[in-house]
Amino acid sequence: MAKSPQSATARPDPANPLVIDTRDLRRQPGTMRSYERTVPAPETIGLDVVHVPAGEPVELDLRLESVAEGVYLSGTASATVVGECSRCLDPTSDELTVEVAELFAYPDSVTEASTDEDEVSRLVNGLVDTEPTVRDAIVLALPLAPLCREDCPGLCVECGGRRAELGPDHKHDTMDPRWAALHGRLGPDH
Repeated sequence: MAKSPQSATARPDPANPLVIDTRDLRRQPGTMRSYERTVPAPETIGLDVVHVPAGEPVELDLRLESVAEGVYLSGTASATVVGECSRCLDPTSDELTVEVAELFAYPDSVTEASTDEDEVSRLVNGLVDTEPTVRDAIVLALPLAPLCREDCPGLCVECGGRRAELGPDHKHDTMDPRWAALHGRLGPDH
């Protein structure tokens, strides 16, 4: 997944709960602030098979630390992910907690001057937009093939029934297609 750092020209909306004002850090390296917030997911995060639905709560436990080049964001994001089991297609739900980390460069820093606009996130008027960082961390941690449980037996390939409900003696009589014509002439008793 391509990284989506904040553009130097885009101004984050201070009313957005995922935007944090860092001006109280006063550009003093070592100064740190902690933030705990529960915010609604701004839009669906993930894919159809597994995702965090839009509006669902995302719990943020973040630390912002002033460093020489900008503000370093670290911490965790937690959310409930929903989807469908890749084996039996039953609905699934699980709690996901991911680590987040990102440097937001000061406008006049060496990092800002020596990197392309899309290589590193930027502070804009003292504001950091954590949405791209949180979104990327969640999407990268989503399972490629979600399961309702580790030992899910899946579906029967013949009839499509759920193997967990069909029982251990469930089977289908299959005939080698090369013998089908003969079986058709002789009947089912032969």
